[in-house]
Amino acid sequence: MGEQTRIIKLDATDSTNLYLKELLQSVKLDDYTVVVAKKQLKGRGQMGTVWQSEEGKNLTLSVLKSFDALHVNHQFLLNIGVSMAVFDVLHGLSVPNVSVKWPNDIMSGSQKICGILIENVLKGSLVGHAIIGIGLNVNQTFFENLGKASSLKLLTGKTFDLDELLHNILNRLQHHLNGMEAKTVSQLLPSYEKLLFRKDKPSTFTNTQGDMFMGFIRSVSPAGKLVLELEDQIFKEYDLKEVTLLY
Repeated sequence: MGEQTRIIKLDATDSTNLYLKELLQSVKLDDYTVVVAKKQLKGRGQMGTVWQSEEGKNLTLSVLKSFDALHVNHQFLLNIGVSMAVFDVLHGLSVPNVSVKWPNDIMSGSQKICGILIENVLKGSLVGHAIIGIGLNVNQTFFENLGKASSLKLLTGKTFDLDELLHNILNRLQHHLNGMEAKTVSQLLPSYEKLLFRKDKPSTFTNTQGDMFMGFIRSVSPAGKLVLELEDQIFKEYDLKEVTLLY
């Protein structure tokens, strides 16, 4: 973990991803520059879901990673690398039953403890850089109207040092993301698929029309799509916006 990593600490901001994106327009930033906020006013998850966080109790951060040769067809490598980095950290803290809910949530059992939002800035057919937003529930113990949320403290009974946790996450991010451009999604998929939440279990989904249907998560395609087995052994791929896992 190099000392050069630049950490920008804010008391409050609308969104750490947005702050980093705007900063990038006026300043040249090094890889793994981090913006971390005690309070995020407009945190959002995938597809615009709002994320509730008590001030100073959780980790809300965004990290910059630039690329020279990451093709847009391989951008799911980032989802894999970031998910596995967070998985490593939580697994190392003895958080029980950690899994990855495709594409970007980290679960303990059936409760969500971390959300990831990756925003890629493209240069033609390449990913120029990525802004990786991570929201991890750490020391918060009450979640209003969020029956499926939990935190590290609720799960382990311990209170965590946020700075230590931040450095831990950065360390694992560097481990998984450095040299990533030389890899393909297919090479990394087997280890990622092992971590998938509800893999090979009968699960209920909804499609864009709101219809509910049953299926089994079997794998993820090299393009990052979720591969479900439906009735009559029909396999179908779903994009991020096309399907929601209800449990």
